Amino acid sequence: MSSNKKYWKSVEELDGSSSIVEALKNNEFVEEIPTDEFLGNNDALASSSTSRRDFLKYVGFSTAAATLAACEGPVHMSIPYVVQPEQIIPGVADYYATTVFDGFDFANLLVKTREGRPIKIDNNTIAGAKFSANARIHASILSLYDSMRLKEPKIAGKKASWVEVDSKLKSSIADAKAKGGQVVLLTNTLASPSTEKLIAEFISKNPNAKHVIYDAVSESEALDAFEAVYGERALVDYDFSKVTSIVSVGADFLGDWQGGSYDVGYVKGRIPQGSHANKKMSRHIQFEANMTLSGASADRRVAMSTANQKQALVHIYNVVVGASVPVALEGKYKDEVAKAAQQLKAAGSNGVLVSGIQDKNAQLLVLAINQALSSAAFTTVGTRQIRKGSDQKVAQLINDMKAGSVHTLIMSGVNPVYSLPNSKDFEDGLKKVTLSASFSTKEDETASKTTIAAAAPHYLESWGDVSITKGTYSLTQPTIRPLFDTKQFQDVLLSLNGIVGNFYNYLKASSASIITGSSWNKVLHDGVFVGDISSASAGSADYTVAANALAKSKPAQGLELVLYTKTGLGDGQLANNPWLQEFPDPITRVSWDNYITISAADAKKYELSNEIVADGGLDGSYATITTADGVKLENVPVIVQPGQAVGTIGLALGYGKKAAIKEEMQVGVNAYSLYKGFNNVQSVTLTKAEGTHQFACVQGQKTLMGRGDIIKETSLVDFNKEDAEFWNPQPKVSLDHKEVNATTVDLWDSFDRTSGHHFNLSIDLNACTGCGACVIACHAENNVPVVGKSEVRRSRDMHWLRIDRYYSSEETFEGDNKRKENIAGLSSSLSTFNEMEVASENPQVAFQPVMCQHCNHAPCETVCPVAATSHSRQGQNNMAYNRCVGTRYCANNCPYKVRRFNWFLYNKNSEFDFHMNDDLGRMVLNPDVSVRSRGVMEKCSMCIQMTQATILKAKNEGRAIVDGEFQTACSNACSTGAMIFGDINDKESKVAALVEDERMYHLLEHVGTKPNVIYHVKVRNT
Repeated sequence: MSSNKKYWKSVEELDGSSSIVEALKNNEFVEEIPTDEFLGNNDALASSSTSRRDFLKYVGFSTAAATLAACEGPVHMSIPYVVQPEQIIPGVADYYATTVFDGFDFANLLVKTREGRPIKIDNNTIAGAKFSANARIHASILSLYDSMRLKEPKIAGKKASWVEVDSKLKSSIADAKAKGGQVVLLTNTLASPSTEKLIAEFISKNPNAKHVIYDAVSESEALDAFEAVYGERALVDYDFSKVTSIVSVGADFLGDWQGGSYDVGYVKGRIPQGSHANKKMSRHIQFEANMTLSGASADRRVAMSTANQKQALVHIYNVVVGASVPVALEGKYKDEVAKAAQQLKAAGSNGVLVSGIQDKNAQLLVLAINQALSSAAFTTVGTRQIRKGSDQKVAQLINDMKAGSVHTLIMSGVNPVYSLPNSKDFEDGLKKVTLSASFSTKEDETASKTTIAAAAPHYLESWGDVSITKGTYSLTQPTIRPLFDTKQFQDVLLSLNGIVGNFYNYLKASSASIITGSSWNKVLHDGVFVGDISSASAGSADYTVAANALAKSKPAQGLELVLYTKTGLGDGQLANNPWLQEFPDPITRVSWDNYITISAADAKKYELSNEIVADGGLDGSYATITTADGVKLENVPVIVQPGQAVGTIGLALGYGKKAAIKEEMQVGVNAYSLYKGFNNVQSVTLTKAEGTHQFACVQGQKTLMGRGDIIKETSLVDFNKEDAEFWNPQPKVSLDHKEVNATTVDLWDSFDRTSGHHFNLSIDLNACTGCGACVIACHAENNVPVVGKSEVRRSRDMHWLRIDRYYSSEETFEGDNKRKENIAGLSSSLSTFNEMEVASENPQVAFQPVMCQHCNHAPCETVCPVAATSHSRQGQNNMAYNRCVGTRYCANNCPYKVRRFNWFLYNKNSEFDFHMNDDLGRMVLNPDVSVRSRGVMEKCSMCIQMTQATILKAKNEGRAIVDGEFQTACSNACSTGAMIFGDINDKESKVAALVEDERMYHLLEHVGTKPNVIYHVKVRNT
């Protein structure tokens, strides 16, 4: 049978007598409609010949007054080209291949431009372009048009010319050489062969100079371990598609661990494949403290502290390698760790172990275990050339600065005043540096304190090259002329080296020795080049010593704080980006905040709580964190997080920025102050603070509560052993006193849909990791507005696509079923189901993207009094914004809660001071999609502008459309293949096959809406 597991969406739901939950179930819109705001100027209305009462009587319903505001759309006269560039055709998009690497995120991209403006980022899918864009990279295009960017260089806080900057730097370097002072180049990891060559030439010219690499989020321990064994400072590029057994000890490899981008390979093994009744998929076991994306996708997740993770790692090492290092693992974890170790050993080369523990000894054991397994996923060919920072060298630099031995400090791509845990020491040292310069796109915390604030261009305005993995080479090319008086760090280095010319010429010349067998133009066109890939020299280390040292690790005194990076903001470089600030975190569903995550048991102990209040918003307690050496972080809001290991708390880095950022985005607390020694695990004490924090959490909003067939899932055993009707049952209804499938009964007659195109979107729950790239891509493609924290809290977020997150009530799938099967009688069922409302301390998690389902029999269409929403022959539910009068009947009648009402005009409105409120920010808007005015309803259009453009392109070229050409913003952004879009009338298309797959089902199929979005049953390898 299918899973009858009870899902719940918020802690408040666990209280069966909660009046709040009941009110939210029955009250679609929790606040009174602000009719007066729509009616506008009362004095003007009073003096008109028609009274307000007469007007409302004539219209027939008060909410239609919203049309007054909708009459004034954001339409402006445009200025034509004096001489139109030949390569720009109005209305036709151009695409440029490029690569981004900002020291934290990296991807191979295609950048869409319209009339010379970059407006959207897509994934480069050419052979060799293996790294896809995450949510942050999709959003990074908006940062190009940030009005808070540094627009020209400054010296001592005053505007300056680049000639003055160049002169000042040269004289300072000469003075340093004369006086014997150090010249230091402090950069993030560059992974750029040409820039590294430039720096080497600079150091050769200036023997008193050195290059220090600093990454805000360190992987120094893993780098040190790999270097000790293989003689190369690099990271392993794991290929999870090659293994069937995955064990992770504290590594969120579906998140940001060691650069991320592992989801594509991982998901290849997560879709059941093979012969009938013998389909196979990989098995994933996760040991971790915080609930992460990787833990949420795991088949078995064990919540444990980092101290226990270290002991677990030693135990796994003992089993796989045959060692006998004594471990002190808590008894309740022994069976779980032993099973994982035996599974890994049995898998042999089909197994892999990864770990995120920031300890060199732990990382040495990872290498030893994978060597012993001969893991197919573990290879030293094509190692990752990222996160190359050295904790020791950064610490030495600060000591040198404080000692006054650093004469000239030139920084690029770093913001140590914000991100260093000992930033006060850095600031003190900075005062003793004779001249300091910071190349930055913003006058951030560091640039505002340096002698020279050097305005750097956005990567979409820059030339560059990147070698993310050894043997691959990618080019970064500008897609727009620089918007401001900016200059690349590399161009300044050329001048300091006395080299005539610009960086473009230097880059082109230096690439010649790398792209042998190809040409500059081809690599620039493709965006990537794959050359000969060598492996790192095999080596070894004294793993027994490392295991013994790790086994002696002591647990945290008090609570264990685990710092992490959120899917939205990462290391904080893009904190100025409103798309990312408003993006709900996949795990907590909170936007516009970072917070302490704490287990329910510890929350009760410290008297901390969350509560859903009358307007649907989430409130929470405050707490103060104090480290062992007395560093305090006060008034941090608290989220009670199911799955958080008892005795641990979590807190995200990347928040709390204040400099060069709009006031609305100055949110959260700066957790870098607790990142002592670049270790993400710290011993802390926690005390409750006064006050209540108001969260912008979407988890309790737009719910599908009380519906039974939302998430369908089964075990791999049942999937193979039983018929589809057992694990994917069809809903039944009574027709003429006979039980029939609900899909065979309908209130409407269907018309012939077999001619022309008929679009469907397939969503595989096994492949969705909750990464959110689709959400941001939808924002960019469809001009979705940002509404801000207070409006999100009021259930007024405008996301056209959301990723619902569900928790199970039992820890295991089998446990749910067994408990239900043992129910005997009515009284037993009532008590059992009431008890199952209480969540497990360690729940299973399911992610489900939900957008407009484009129902063939759409309930929204039948209730619209002005036919603003209607159905197309191609299967898309369309919206005519000019017809909409804002009744919101369609939203009431939608069982999926996917429609959004424009309460306000978000364009050119100082109340919503985000990108749509200034001319520069509006440059990102897609001209193919209208910018909606207030008073109308909007929702997912299944990217009708994209499907129509594909049809017109093929028609102009006189050819048939090839499967895969039809895309939506979300399917295009989905790197794992969880979303497949296409034409089901093309019987050879992927989506047509997926519609017939035995795992396919429709959301709320019993309602009879006949959606054009299909889902696939989630299969767990439990």
